[in-house]
Parts: sequence; structure tokens; C-alpha cells
Amino acid sequence: MEKSRINRTAILHRPYSEYCFAKSEKEVIVRLRSGKDNLEAVTVCWGDRMGAENPLPVTRTVMKKKYSDGLFDYYEADLRSWPITRLCYYFEIKSAEEQVVYFNDEFAAVAPENRQLFYNFHYIRKEDIPDVPKWVYGAVAYQIYPDSFANGDHEITPRPYEKANQDGCVSRNKNGGTLKGITQNLDYLQELGVNLIYTTPVFESNSWHGYDTIDYFKIDAKWGTKEDLRELVEQCHKRDMRVILDGVFNHCSPDFFAFRDVEQKGKESKYWDWFYIYEYPLKKEPVPSYECFGYVWTMPKLNTGNKAVADYLVSVGKYWIEECDIDGWRLDVANEVNLDFWRRFRREIRECKTDAYLIGEIWDDARAFLQGEQFDSVMNYNLYFALVDFFAKGTLTPQQFCDRVQYLLTRYKGQIQYAQLNLMGSHDVPRLMSYAGEDKQKFMNCALYLLTHVGVPMIYYGDELGMDGWSEEEYRKPMEWEKAGNEIHDFYRKLIALRRENQEVFLGDFETLPADANTIAYIRQSRNRKIYVVINNSEKAVTRYLQTDRKTEKIKDYLTGQEYQCGEEGMKIRLEPYGRAVLMESFF
Repeated sequence: MEKSRINRTAILHRPYSEYCFAKSEKEVIVRLRSGKDNLEAVTVCWGDRMGAENPLPVTRTVMKKKYSDGLFDYYEADLRSWPITRLCYYFEIKSAEEQVVYFNDEFAAVAPENRQLFYNFHYIRKEDIPDVPKWVYGAVAYQIYPDSFANGDHEITPRPYEKANQDGCVSRNKNGGTLKGITQNLDYLQELGVNLIYTTPVFESNSWHGYDTIDYFKIDAKWGTKEDLRELVEQCHKRDMRVILDGVFNHCSPDFFAFRDVEQKGKESKYWDWFYIYEYPLKKEPVPSYECFGYVWTMPKLNTGNKAVADYLVSVGKYWIEECDIDGWRLDVANEVNLDFWRRFRREIRECKTDAYLIGEIWDDARAFLQGEQFDSVMNYNLYFALVDFFAKGTLTPQQFCDRVQYLLTRYKGQIQYAQLNLMGSHDVPRLMSYAGEDKQKFMNCALYLLTHVGVPMIYYGDELGMDGWSEEEYRKPMEWEKAGNEIHDFYRKLIALRRENQEVFLGDFETLPADANTIAYIRQSRNRKIYVVINNSEKAVTRYLQTDRKTEKIKDYLTGQEYQCGEEGMKIRLEPYGRAVLMESFF
């Protein structure tokens, strides 16, 4: 290999970011980015920022290349700093041609001595460590679109509902699902293995989807009553299951009391500044004269920078915890709401319930929202797009898929990364089964990846049965209860059991093994166990070799029961077209 100089333009480190964060009051994670395959070694040199000696003595910790994407490598070190609570540090980097170069935002041939020019982690403060609720890390979530899930035991019978309330607002549905229907099917969900239910909005609205809220303090009659929600939460808690609701605080319905007042009174309305209005009388079409979600006139945008609006919405968030003991919120269009509102919302919700889980609906890079002061997680659509492109469409090679996922794994702080709400379907996107051309094996490979990846896996209702759907009407269609017990359903139950019975493994390391032309392979690992996952994403049978820590013993495939012999060169696995294997190795 040709000797290389250090690619200085690729080197990156930022204190107080995903490149340096406290894991606990005794532990700090440090990362450094470099050009792909450019460096031979990276060492972080660190010490007590307030130490009395000068020059400062440093501890040298060798960093591990933990992630690699298409352009960069990411090195990581876990600094067990206690009793040092004030850190300063710099990096020693080596390439084949340049043996030692020091980096502390500048490159030098000798180690820096002035600690004021080191990187600093000024003080490890408990208050600044992301406090994701511990229960979240063991969660397997299930998203329910209430209108389409159930109105009986293993049953969804269309019961068209259209009724005006005393204000003339019309509540309507399509498929007849109810909150009681969810409660009646908790046995099904518990047997599946999920322990967190997330429902799309259940508050009074004009639509079947519920994202145009009329009254934030009232359950829509088409779905039931506040007592029905309270009963659902109580029954879930008895089963050690949690419930989170969908909060639509970016926009409301034109029948929301404040917007109605503005329509009637114009600038004389005390709610005028609750919205972003450019012209009065209000114009709805072809383009509304007020800000909306998108340009949809039925969803006028709320001004969360207005203190009265913020007070109102925070009171909504607290009300449903106090009244029905819900366990958190999924927050719609979170990236269009001001950051300070979310900081306040988090503080007051956590005062109300210390372990409430807060998830933002943000489809792209959410670093600004995931510093530990707003959300615990976002809906991980970037992973979803990678799953669709690789498993369903086949437009990514195995290496391209691994590169994309590796980049995503470096995006957030560790505590946040393990709380990401991962999905392969939701109420806003076509079903993955449709993207996969109804190919059951492709679909099951994607489910395997979802349920063994870093983060909280979320199952969209019916995906565990292999439901399909391209259009909004189709991917929100009634639950196909008649498919319960099919091969895909059994596959989900088996994988969820694997995850829940090996929580320590799935909260441990994720190591991507080198991809080849047809397969991906990765390891989930704890102190006592490794789980190897190998997936063939091609239409031909393949053989894959894995290097294991065992030399002579056999390892059994969790999915099929087949045993593989471990030899001196590792383990040889044969996979059928679109086949898969999950292999467990224990150390005691």
C-alpha cells in the first residue's frame, strides 16, 4: 500500500457535541473524525485541567476505529475520568508517512504544553448529561392509527361515524377503530412482545387522521372518551406497558377556538398574535393568507413564540399526564416549532412525570433538537430511507448501506442514539411490503435488521402481519386481523423475544463487519455474549465466513436451529437467496 500523509482537511473534533459528551459523571466519550483508511493510530492525551503540575501530565488512551462511512473513519475512546471532573485533551495521530502529529484545532510536530490551548470539557455536570428515561432503552414500540386498528377483539368492523358537536364541528371516521378496541387487544400486543404503544392523535378534530385539533382537552367522540383513554393506560401499566400520545402543537384546526375568534374579529381578537396572519379577511385558497402546515388551509400554524400560546400548549402536555397518566409525547412537525418552547415543554413535562419520553417528528438531521434539553429521540426516518433503498428497492450495495448506517450512528450522543425511534413504516409513508414488491423474504430481512439495530424499534400496526399499501388510504387501511398467526407474525414474535431476553446485548456495542457483494454482517455485543447477524440481500445462494471467538464448538442459528461448526478459520455459513442467520456466542 502506498504510504499516505495525514488528510488534514478530513480531521474534525468539536467539544460539547456528539464528538465529546459525558456518559456519566465519571465517564466521557471522545471521538475524532479522519479520512477513510487514512490513519494508522489515534491516541487522545488527557489530564486534569486544574492540575497543579506544569507541564500537565497526561494519560494516553488509544482510540478505537469504531465507525466508517463512505468518506470518513470515526475513532472513539471512553475516558474513565473519575476523580478528575475537569478535563483537557489533545490528539496524537499517525499515518504511514507521518509518524506523529499533534492536533488541538491546529496541527503541530510537538505536543502542546499550554493547557489553555487544549480542548476542554470544563466540568462534568450531571444536569447536562442527557437523561433519557431508563425504561426507554428496553422498549419495543407499536404505532397505532386508532381509526384503523380495532373496535373489538381481533376485529375491525367499519362503523361510519359523522356527528356534529354543540359548536357545529363535525367528527368523522372511516374505519371505526376506537380506544376501547386497543384495550381489548392488549393480550395480542403483549404476546407479540411490544411494551410501548404510540397512537396518532385522539383529540377532537374534523378529520379521520386527527392532525387538525379542535379541542386539545377533549377525546374525539369517534374514538371514545377520556375514561376510555384512562382505562387503556391503566391496563397497559398493569402489563408493564407504556402509552404515549401524539401532540400536534405546530398547528391546529380552523375550528380551534382561538382561530375562530380571529376569523370573526380580525385584529380586534385577543388571539390575533396566536397565529401568523398576513391578510384579513382571511383567504383560504388558492394560497392561505396565514401560515399553515405546508399550505393546507385546514391546519393554521400556531405561534409558539407567543407566551400565551406556549402556556396553553404546555398545560395540554401536563393535563393528559395528570388526568390519564400517559408516559410521554410524540410531537408532530417538531422542527417548525421554536427551540425555546421545546426546552420549556421538556422542563415542565419532566416536573410532571420524571420519566416521560419525548419524541420529535423530525425527518432529517436533528442534532439541534437532541442535545439533551429538548427531546430524547426523533423518528429515525433517515434510517427508514436506508432500509427501503437497500432491503426493498435494492438500489444500494451492501457497502453503501453500511456506510450510510455507520454515518447515522455517529450523528448523536450515545444516550440519544440508543433512544432513537427506528421504523420501517408509519402512517406517513407507503408500507415496506409494497416497496419490496410483496417479497416476503426481503421484508423479513428488513424486519430482522430493524429489531437488532441500535435504538428503539417501532412496528407500525399490521407490519407484523405483512400488510401492504402504497397510497394514504391503503397504508392506513383496517388492520388485517385474519392474518394473525402467519409466518411473518411468528417471525416478529421470535425476534422481539430475542431482543427483550438479551437487553444487555442490544444496549451494547454495534460492530459492522466488512460487507461483500451480496451480504451484510454485524455483531451486537455485551460483556458476556455476542450475537452475529448475517443477511443475504441477493437472489442467489451465498457462503459467508465469520471469524468467531470459538474455535471448535458449534454455534446454533436462533432462527432455524441449524448448527454451524467453528474452526480455526472461523465459521462458514451458507445462506439461501434473501436468507438470514442469527448466531449467539456466550462467554462465561
